[in-house]
Amino acid sequence: MTDLDPQLGAPGTGVVVTGGASGIGLAAARALAAVGRPVSLWDINAEGANAEAAAISARYGVAANGLAVDLRNPQAVTPAALATRAALGPIGGFVHCAGTAPMTGIDGVTPDLFDAGMALHVRAIVLLAQAFREDMRANPGSAIVATASINAWFGNAGIPIYTAAKGAVISLVRSMADELAADGIRINTVSPGMIDTPIMDEQTKAYMHGVFDRRILLGRFGQPEELGRMIRFLMSNEASYITASEFLVDGGIRHSQRP
Repeated sequence: MTDLDPQLGAPGTGVVVTGGASGIGLAAARALAAVGRPVSLWDINAEGANAEAAAISARYGVAANGLAVDLRNPQAVTPAALATRAALGPIGGFVHCAGTAPMTGIDGVTPDLFDAGMALHVRAIVLLAQAFREDMRANPGSAIVATASINAWFGNAGIPIYTAAKGAVISLVRSMADELAADGIRINTVSPGMIDTPIMDEQTKAYMHGVFDRRILLGRFGQPEELGRMIRFLMSNEASYITASEFLVDGGIRHSQRP
């Protein structure tokens, strides 16, 4: 690639976005649709996924669909992939944003909760790559973005399952990048900081604002759209020489020494 013409909407293939009914997933889907890319919103919330897909299609004039998918169930991926191909045509990658952050501490961790968290955050990335690998191999410029978190690096007593899973996401992406490069498929991680999304209830959000605002170098929580723009870039030909990397979108908190 020798020219500097904008490539933000290329390739124009369809993209699957998990957790697409709200938060960072929805922002990523909107950002991709805004540059002409078809999107499939996978979410456990079927009503929300369908409604947001319809709104995206109406606003941006692209093909969009919503699917009810529980990624903790490994049997759910194949039928959802088939439905997505039928709705969107060629698939050029996926963005994995689906997740939960149960407040358990150590004593609240159970085998079922731990397995469910790792299945949703980590195993799903592998299953999605298996389901769409042939599609991505056949479509030059295909890419994957997996959402991790600054909590992969920070200690947080309340959310050990989430923290462990997000650390695993970063390592898994590096491993997958090595193999997928032979297919011309890129894969990267974004690690959000304190982002104003529905994953936090209002009481928790109010507490966190009081604790964290002063530590964030930019002095505020981020918005989902700010993640959406980074994800859109990484999914595009603008990022054609970027793979196996983690990108912080955290307002500077991970490098902050403020009390």
